Amino acid sequence: MNRNTDFIPFARPDIGRGEEEAVLRVLRSGWLTTASEAKSFEEEFARYVGSPYALAVNSATAGLHLALEALGTGPGDRVITSPYTFTATAGVIRHLGADPLFVDIAPGTFHIDPQGIENAIARENGGKAGEKAREKGTIRAILPIHVGGEVWGMPEIAGLSREYGIPVVEDSAHAFPSRTAGGFAGTLGGIGVYSFYATKTITTGEGGMVVTRNQEAAKRMDMMRLHGIDREVWNRYTEKGASWRYAVMEAGFKYNMTDIAAALGRVQLGRAGEFLEKRKEIAARYRRAFAERDYLIPPRDAEGHAWHLFLLRIDGEKLSISRDDFIDKLQEAGIGTSVHFIPLHLHPYYGNRYGFKAEDFPAAYAAYQQVISLPIYPAMREDQVRRVIDAVIRTGDSARGAGRHRQ
Repeated sequence: MNRNTDFIPFARPDIGRGEEEAVLRVLRSGWLTTASEAKSFEEEFARYVGSPYALAVNSATAGLHLALEALGTGPGDRVITSPYTFTATAGVIRHLGADPLFVDIAPGTFHIDPQGIENAIARENGGKAGEKAREKGTIRAILPIHVGGEVWGMPEIAGLSREYGIPVVEDSAHAFPSRTAGGFAGTLGGIGVYSFYATKTITTGEGGMVVTRNQEAAKRMDMMRLHGIDREVWNRYTEKGASWRYAVMEAGFKYNMTDIAAALGRVQLGRAGEFLEKRKEIAARYRRAFAERDYLIPPRDAEGHAWHLFLLRIDGEKLSISRDDFIDKLQEAGIGTSVHFIPLHLHPYYGNRYGFKAEDFPAAYAAYQQVISLPIYPAMREDQVRRVIDAVIRTGDSARGAGRHRQ
């Protein structure tokens, strides 16, 4: 295929010479797992977001697991979160023996409804969550998701956290480097977790970071991320006089980040501002082009949006084709897309376990039926952005003029 007709993937990492050289440096060092590169990455990331503690981990899923474990989450507990997310958010709750307490998203958004959170607290604990904060069988945490890179509702959620004594863990997998007047996403609650998966705004291939101002939680997560061992053990093979002795304090996990991944992450961190500006430029072009069509609902240009995703809603009532047909047409035009998300209550595991029906979370279900995620990444060329715009408008205009939406 030539440059005008090649397939445009949904996502593609931007890896340059700097990243290649950093990884090669680690490979040539003879030390590949957790060591000085990971420590430097943590220090640099902590300075970037203004957090006293940052812990590099091998995935955001691991980070969420560590965060909830550090808060004492266990069997019988509940964690308030949204069904409009990837399964990892709720999966870690189940790994700890607790249950997700799903709250629907606010209509017209992709984000958990703060009023729904307060209603859930009142319903579950008689409005006395703060008095029960240390008891088992209570609401252990509030876990909002910054879907697509938009930070939404955090002042209200933080207020509920203070009022009821329930800590907040921010799922900021999409939201680096989202920054609002209150600070960076991930630093607005008690603990924040970021993802550096291959499609994210910066990448280490697989990986993540946990940040917190809570020294006790940081110490707990630091220990639990590497087998529950009481001290750093990587340097016992590298530093003269380093002790071989260590003590296992808890049955911990294997969640550390390798130096190979950290070296890649350090270079990507240095390019985060550059990447964000490119994503913002593409988002602005999409928003201008799609605002002219009444069947398209572009996402808001919210304060500090990271634009990890461009979540375009399709108003199916104005078209003769469904959202799924729309995706198929874009695929035929050589445009890769995705859907974020299939709400968790629609999946067999959660539906069967908790007896959910599609209509139990109507706002999440409605958003799922409308949304298409378009390509938006720094490596996109000018002609590729134009092709995406043209394909979306051509598909929609054709369906707009073909009669009423099918019943």
